[in-house]
Amino acid sequence: MSQFQVFILAADNVLYEGPCESLVVPTSQGQYGILANHSNMISAVIPGKLTYRIPDGEEQFAAVSAGLVKVENNEVLVLVDTAERPEDIDVNRAKRAADEAKEAMLQKRSIQEYRSAQANLAREVNRLEVKRHYDDARGRHM
Repeated sequence: MSQFQVFILAADNVLYEGPCESLVVPTSQGQYGILANHSNMISAVIPGKLTYRIPDGEEQFAAVSAGLVKVENNEVLVLVDTAERPEDIDVNRAKRAADEAKEAMLQKRSIQEYRSAQANLAREVNRLEVKRHYDDARGRHM
């Protein structure tokens, strides 16, 4: 299968940098697939599950937050605020953070605080879904 170079970068870490056979990123229009020699484009990334396949390897998953994806000259750059591999997600911490975000949304606060809590809840729910998908694929349960 043809390959392209990918850089998956978060604000505080490099999730993956190297050759890639396929990449699927979450966008507002749905899951967007990228293969080698894809046409040049830029799109917003929304919180969700990012999937990529490295040469001679199995599919890799990550929980990503908002950001952007840029395809240019057979190179793909994914820039997101956060990116976590499923094995690095602490389920108990994510559940606690989701509960805290739900509680913050119930409080009578400013619309800005409500939206921030809403974004935090979406992030934690996404992390839990990616972790569950990863564990289910390996026959483990949370």
